[in-house]
Amino acid sequence: MESRAVIRYRNTHKAFKRPVLAGVWLDVHEGEMFALFGPSGTGKSVLLKTTIGLIVPDLGDVEVGGRSVHFGGRSALDAVRSEVGYVFQQAALFDSLNVYRNVAMGLTHARLRAMSNVETARAVWRALELVNLEPAEVLSILPSELSGGMKKRVGIARAIVGRPRILLWDEPTTGLDPVNTAAVERLIKGLAEELRITSVLVTHDVEGALWMCDRVAMLEGGRIRFCGTPGEFQAGTDPVVRAFVDRAAAEAALDAVEMT
Repeated sequence: MESRAVIRYRNTHKAFKRPVLAGVWLDVHEGEMFALFGPSGTGKSVLLKTTIGLIVPDLGDVEVGGRSVHFGGRSALDAVRSEVGYVFQQAALFDSLNVYRNVAMGLTHARLRAMSNVETARAVWRALELVNLEPAEVLSILPSELSGGMKKRVGIARAIVGRPRILLWDEPTTGLDPVNTAAVERLIKGLAEELRITSVLVTHDVEGALWMCDRVAMLEGGRIRFCGTPGEFQAGTDPVVRAFVDRAAAEAALDAVEMT
């Protein structure tokens, strides 16, 4: 039996100075790891942000867990956000807050009111352990004292501290060296398996994402050009998809040469 769709993009449009999304139709299934590819500027991050109402479509809708994100009202949006963790491209930590307070920001106000200080501390501690950081060493320090890779991990801890059903990853390896990129990709895969969640990954690292995803899609011209398994993507005969796959493979090979 096919898994049910937990995220549904329905004719989603968005324009700024020019059209960015021009009618996206896409389903993401429960429990799968799903990657979204596409050239720079094609609206991948914009589409991800519509999922939790950070960007409002000009036309169409997004449904998460059967709730309309953009027509369901404030209560539906709050319910969606309580079930979804978002990992921002640049970690987006608060410079004036220590690691403990940054991670605790991932808990909703309702959850924080219902939890004791001890329960909150345990949740933060566990989230940091899950991203392979030693809580006792980092809880009290500021983001400025962290390396780039550690900042990424704290951002991930904030996204998972509330134990979401869905995780959205916006270019999680941007700015990282190859070693840290590989480490974060292993972490993404491990968290998906350990927490048993649905993951949507927007990334420029095609080669890195293909090995860990169940399905992938390519956004081009504001619409979904391809959706299928990694094997189908790599074997695709659509000339636009083929050109993108070949370019990604060439860039990965160049990166490998530069590492040697």
